[in-house]
Amino acid sequence: MNRVIKLIIPPNKWKLPVIILLGIFFGIGAFTFHLSKAPSYLSDNPTTCINCHIMAPEYATWAHSAHREYTNCNDCHVPHNNVFNHYYFKAMDGLRHATIFTLRNEPQVIEIKEAGANAVRNNCIRCHTHLINDPKMMKPEFTHNDLRKDRKCWECHREVPHGRVKGLATTPYAIVPLLESPVPSWLKKIMNE
Repeated sequence: MNRVIKLIIPPNKWKLPVIILLGIFFGIGAFTFHLSKAPSYLSDNPTTCINCHIMAPEYATWAHSAHREYTNCNDCHVPHNNVFNHYYFKAMDGLRHATIFTLRNEPQVIEIKEAGANAVRNNCIRCHTHLINDPKMMKPEFTHNDLRKDRKCWECHREVPHGRVKGLATTPYAIVPLLESPVPSWLKKIMNE
């Protein structure tokens, strides 16, 4: 045990530089954590999705849909079968998005990936199962589950809830909440002096 401790603790002449470097490293990490609004991704607040400007059309079309009154982004786009899968999916999808946006590799038109499409389909069924199984609500030719097994809900319901979103040009005058400036107030004060 003492051997391990001796390997971790630097010699006396290196203690101050190591402490300074660790302080810089953790300071940059904390600032990046704050700047990226990382804690907001644990919530279900829809404005979190527009931390990235490219999601503005999806936010705007959702905000003008009937789904706005009953759901948020995570209600549809994240699995709800258990809490572990819920946060695992959010973490993996978030890391993929962060990588794409950090490398400036975002597409003009966002298309859902297979895992996301499966989550959305399962959530459509979870929320609308009473409609799917009610013969009074369905046309007779669609009441049998075998006819709908391999279909995605949006094959028929193409514009629910996002309309025809095809990139940033879809909703050029959409009003979405403005993002807060990432510059801390103390730094703004210094800059204005």
